[in-house]
Amino acid sequence: QVQLVESGGGLVQAGGSLRLSCAASGRSLSNYAMGWFRQAPGKEREFVATIRWSGGRIYYADSVKGRFTISGDNAKNTVYLQMNSLEPEDTAIYYCAAGSSWRYSMVELSRKDLYNYWGQGTQVTVSA
Repeated sequence: QVQLVESGGGLVQAGGSLRLSCAASGRSLSNYAMGWFRQAPGKEREFVATIRWSGGRIYYADSVKGRFTISGDNAKNTVYLQMNSLEPEDTAIYYCAAGSSWRYSMVELSRKDLYNYWGQGTQVTVSA
């Protein structure tokens, strides 16, 4: 079992920044990918970014590329999402997820069905 706890959400003006954290516990994540997804009201949960613990490969959704940065701290078992140049369209609940990654390409790891464990989510609201 893996437990994931997100933090760092909040209210920010357009153009501002936030950093989300996801602390993982419960088992080794060496063969896992850690992903960030988001869900806006009335919309499907969508992929934001993912990082493979082993090797550190990263993949982003086009909508956040150049504005968001995903990173991981192996010693702390924590993954981060630095969000810059935030837009009102980024308003959503942001979820951290973990899934076994060794069989999949980085593009495939944008699929939410490949993630077994999910955090409770943290709200990000960007005002115009």
